[in-house]
Amino acid sequence: MSMTEAVRDDGVHMVTASRAAAELELRRGEFALAVHLGIVRVEARETGGRVRVGQEEIDRLRSEDGFPEALRERVRTVGTAEGAGLLGISPVRFTRLARAGCVTPVAFYLNRYRAVVWLYLAQELGGLAARSSGLLVGNSPPWLRSRLDAGMDCRARNWRSRRIERLLTLAEDPWARAAVVAEALDPVQLAEVVDDPYERAYFGRVRPVPVFGRGGSAAGREAMAKLMLADEPDEILWRRVTLGMELDSARELRPAPRPGEERWPGDTDEPRASAGPVGLLELGETAAERSDPGTQDGAAKEGGALDGRAQDGGTRDDGTKAGGTREGCGRAGAGGDGGGAPGLLARLRLRRSRGSRHPRQSAAGRGKPLAPDPRTRHSLHHVDQGSHR
Repeated sequence: MSMTEAVRDDGVHMVTASRAAAELELRRGEFALAVHLGIVRVEARETGGRVRVGQEEIDRLRSEDGFPEALRERVRTVGTAEGAGLLGISPVRFTRLARAGCVTPVAFYLNRYRAVVWLYLAQELGGLAARSSGLLVGNSPPWLRSRLDAGMDCRARNWRSRRIERLLTLAEDPWARAAVVAEALDPVQLAEVVDDPYERAYFGRVRPVPVFGRGGSAAGREAMAKLMLADEPDEILWRRVTLGMELDSARELRPAPRPGEERWPGDTDEPRASAGPVGLLELGETAAERSDPGTQDGAAKEGGALDGRAQDGGTRDDGTKAGGTREGCGRAGAGGDGGGAPGLLARLRLRRSRGSRHPRQSAAGRGKPLAPDPRTRHSLHHVDQGSHR
């Protein structure tokens, strides 16, 4: 084992996520999903944002009965066709159950047509068969038919809620918790709840990062950003209220840092690592990446990958193109917009407060300031106007 694969933290033997996945005989996506579900306990290092796994945790999982098959079964995911086979129903009926919210996706990927293909935990489908067997045979109940007749599709919303709630359970820092909730609001909604641009910018620094770091295709990241946005009025309202409460708790602990201020203990320029989100959920990989063993991040086996053409008897599992949700969903892109302009404004104000009020005033003390450089006058006028908006 190389020095980069193993470290010692306070006398405890730790290994990297990649090394832990290899020792547990899991693919990268399977390991990331196991971390997200709490099956594998990890520790986040403040410096560098790297996730480490204790050797004792690996030994505990390896000593369980049925290893590694039992561990793989706990993180096995299936698509529509394979899930319908497990329940003994048609793919069309399975899709209807998923749209009505009877089953909740745990992950997704993009097929060759850049359409979203949802994945479900195989163990949860078995629980549905035992708990609600009436949904699998005979006519659908009236409440289910009414949802489908109204065009309801709960898959994206249920996946989003499940992911956020899990990340809130894993996050300990109040600012990280607020950042997780903020990811579900578009920039306009976020700015209405969090009017401080420095706080919105701070969300990007403390938001949890994937176990194996960010990567994947641009299409996958774009799909992830779109699917994370709340797209119904009641969900948007709920996220706004939740963000307000989480933000109050974070502000009581410490304020968001400002340019020029001293760093708070434990604050770094790198994103803070945590137990989620997992790689597959974060990146929304493409079908080509799933089929490549070198970049395999999918939690489902390759035989369960769907091509999205006619798997549901004419009904596609994705329902949307390239990560988009139903018509009327929020704009793409989550997070704050507190980027370069507020930082420039703060630096200009800091310079003016340190120096004299009129730095170009004549040394003779006649009280007549020299005419400023037209370029400087234009830039300051632009910044001052921005501060009054």
